[in-house]
Amino acid sequence: MSKHSGIRLIAGLGNPGEKHQETRHNAGFWFVDALANRQNVMFKHEAKFKGEVAFFAFQSEKIWLLKPLTYMNASGESLRPFADFYKISSEQILVAHDEIDLTNGDAKIKWSGGHGGHNGLRSIFSHLSKDFWRLRLGVGHPGEKNEVVNYVLKKTSRQDRAAIDTAIDKSLMVLDELLQGKMEVAMKSLHTKE
Repeated sequence: MSKHSGIRLIAGLGNPGEKHQETRHNAGFWFVDALANRQNVMFKHEAKFKGEVAFFAFQSEKIWLLKPLTYMNASGESLRPFADFYKISSEQILVAHDEIDLTNGDAKIKWSGGHGGHNGLRSIFSHLSKDFWRLRLGVGHPGEKNEVVNYVLKKTSRQDRAAIDTAIDKSLMVLDELLQGKMEVAMKSLHTKE
């Protein structure tokens, strides 16, 4: 078991396949892709974890990146075996996901709490725990509850995608604090409007 007190596993939620690539529901994938790109690491398919995996070093600790390829509703089926295999506690996990309750382009860090109807989080709750860190990437709300599914599975406009990419960039600026376990510092920095 690692004595590292910060985040050791960052899981980005999304749906695999080309038709889902540019949909709002894949904001979590976009985050870990941006992080992998920044760290100059490549994802490799790992069948036993039902996902794509990458890692980079931070202060002599391996930091893992995971993209479950189970489809959103079964994300926990990838996350749980991965966390078990590498002995990563739920407190050391950050899950990046799309969040309809935040304005498009907002980003917030949150500890534990409910799933708010998000099926990826619901799956992780049932397989792992509800006590983990989340990076909530705002994608906005369609206005009508019965429109949510169509909305998150629809391709973003260029303008909305640019706003989400900006939120991802801002979130990456607090990465060191997250990896060091300085959650309050990271939250204050990310949540403070300029």
